[in-house]
Amino acid sequence: MHSRKFFAAESATCGQPDKLCDLIVDTILDRVLAMDRFARVDLDAMAAPGMLFLAGQLSTKAYVGLESIIREVVRDVGYAGPDVNFNADSIAVLHVIGEQSHEVAAAVDNKGAGNQCVCVGYASDEGKRIGVDLDFMPLPQWLAHKLTMQLESVRKADELPLILPDGTAQVVVHYENGSPTKVQSAGVCAHHKKSASIDEIRDYLMAKVIDPVLNLLPDSMTQHTEKSANNAVAFTIGGPAADIGLSGRKSVSDTYGTACAFGGSSPVGKDPTKTDRAALYMARYLAKNLVAAGVAERIELRLIYSFGRRDPISVQVESFGTANISEVDISIALQKIVDLSSPGVVEHLRLRESAYAPLACGGFFGRKELASPWERLDLVDKMKKALA
Repeated sequence: MHSRKFFAAESATCGQPDKLCDLIVDTILDRVLAMDRFARVDLDAMAAPGMLFLAGQLSTKAYVGLESIIREVVRDVGYAGPDVNFNADSIAVLHVIGEQSHEVAAAVDNKGAGNQCVCVGYASDEGKRIGVDLDFMPLPQWLAHKLTMQLESVRKADELPLILPDGTAQVVVHYENGSPTKVQSAGVCAHHKKSASIDEIRDYLMAKVIDPVLNLLPDSMTQHTEKSANNAVAFTIGGPAADIGLSGRKSVSDTYGTACAFGGSSPVGKDPTKTDRAALYMARYLAKNLVAAGVAERIELRLIYSFGRRDPISVQVESFGTANISEVDISIALQKIVDLSSPGVVEHLRLRESAYAPLACGGFFGRKELASPWERLDLVDKMKKALA
């Protein structure tokens, strides 16, 4: 039966308030884990006009200067100097930090999951069908991240020294029978200095951000795309001076957008014993290897863990009718190929050694430049053999 659908996706730059908070907590996490691989970390941040608030649990032998790291991140993102209303050198930094609960610590020490979670992994071969390497990601989310990363790149290159840190992108892609056929719309919104004219900003974003990214796709997919840049009258007040930021709030755009279900948990600010971090990466790893092995054109994998329990209570596979074997058989095979226990996932993906701050902006998955262990395709042969 012929089907036609639209899928949308969004992305944000590191200066967007929620993403700024993500970057702060994951930078702290990385600094702690670099000195203490077995630290227990669960942090959240909130950014508001004139202040940054950090709260959570931190049990570690390491010492890190929380305030200095926060100001460093805010400054590196671009919130410094006279052109911004949220300034690294003048904001108030508050934090309320305690140690991990001894009850939670006991559960983790006993090799159990550090919390309960439903984590969804996804992969699709739709890039192969349009002749573009999407690294097994859905086109809308891949494209949205490309736009914000391009916006970050031109801002940092200072080609037009009028662009400020806050920025977002949104795309809508038309699908027919499960394959993307055209980009319906692509838009970018960029924070800018008061001295910039709207026409100047719009022309620059079209020429330097939107068009270069759309040119990565076949002409047939973009020739009728509705393009937009800074539709509002002006965007001179941005970042936490304009909107409250909260860590973990951009989890859908950090993963796969509207292409699949979303489990509901955010991994940011959490060490790998928190299963909503570890299982999220494992689910992507397994889904990507399944699609690369030719088991299905599209896979949604759900891993469900219960607090304190070592092994997942459910491994669910959805192939959307594209698999050549039963989904039950796939689920059984996965549990034989990989140790899906909470500590097994951490060890298999070397999660205590990974860096998480580089993932805070631009998405968790499909980032070839980061060579993350959950993006490896080292299970393809095992999957082919097990599911032959």
